[in-house]
Amino acid sequence: MKYSRRDFIKKMTMGCSTVIFFNTFGCSLELNPTRGEEKQGYAMIIVDYRKCTGCRTCEAVCSSYNHKQQLNGELLRGLGNPYDANISVYHFNPDVAIPAVCAVCPDAPCIKACPVSPDEATGQKALYRDKKTGAIKSDPDRCFGCGRCARACRNKRTGVISLNPETRKPERMCTFCDGNPQCVAHCPYQALSFQTGSLEAKFSGMAPADIAQELIRQWYKREHLEENISGK
Repeated sequence: MKYSRRDFIKKMTMGCSTVIFFNTFGCSLELNPTRGEEKQGYAMIIVDYRKCTGCRTCEAVCSSYNHKQQLNGELLRGLGNPYDANISVYHFNPDVAIPAVCAVCPDAPCIKACPVSPDEATGQKALYRDKKTGAIKSDPDRCFGCGRCARACRNKRTGVISLNPETRKPERMCTFCDGNPQCVAHCPYQALSFQTGSLEAKFSGMAPADIAQELIRQWYKREHLEENISGK
């Protein structure tokens, strides 16, 4: 009898509510407001790893929206090359798919690592947090391509920031698509959601390989597989 990860996840989620906390199944994120904090918080993309199949639709629609093309004077969506996406899906064995997107870390190690002096008018470095959306952005006119932001992201957090091979300036920070993230809107399995609040999540800011290791430990325990394969 062949038994796939999809069958396993299907059995896990039957009869369960939409949100299942990590301390029960180890496979979703929890969003909790900090006590006494105002409504202003950090918006980010939340991943429900139970539902993700690794289809990479998120990569295509992200790339298409954020890399538009001019055609006969009209600005159209781009071709959707996954290479240009601000979200990346990593695949691991045993079968686990991990979408990785900017965690908009409250302490922003990438911004702290930027050596450019804050602008006198805006107070912003070359890398800064957008005051309206909270997204991490780069000012290409002030950035000189030192790469410290990418190293800080890789060493301390998700590692999503990469450097353009020609300009050496940072890329792949989530833009939130003007407040309507296309990866969330077009995910065929509703594995992604866009939420705002103070993030206290088990996997928030973790590297894809570390998340995968934890999920593999939870999902592929021998006793779990034996119980589900036998139909118990």
